Amino acid sequence: QVQVVESGGGLVQPGGSLTLSCVASGIDFGRYIMRWYRQAPEKQREVVGIIDGNSATGYASAVKGRFTFSRDNAKNTVWLQMNSLKADDTAVYYCNAFLNNSNNYWGQGTQVTVSS
Repeated sequence: QVQVVESGGGLVQPGGSLTLSCVASGIDFGRYIMRWYRQAPEKQREVVGIIDGNSATGYASAVKGRFTFSRDNAKNTVWLQMNSLKADDTAVYYCNAFLNNSNNYWGQGTQVTVSS
């Protein structure tokens, strides 16, 4: 059974930092591209960035330079380190494990709220 579970969300002040974790079990984790998405209220879900099995990364322009992805294939875990947070970063953050269209798994999401 495949499970993708995010954790680490919460309330943080503008300019603060937060680290999200995502554990994906039941898959050959190192083969999967891991992607982070977010969805703000009344907005479409958007990709935050990706990290492949070799830890090559790509970031959306809105977060580049502030967010950092990392992964540990031995622990089936990816992290999203978020710095210099802004109110616009407020959203539900989702972790996605993608190998192909038949092996595409989502977590339940974790809320990040940036507010003073």
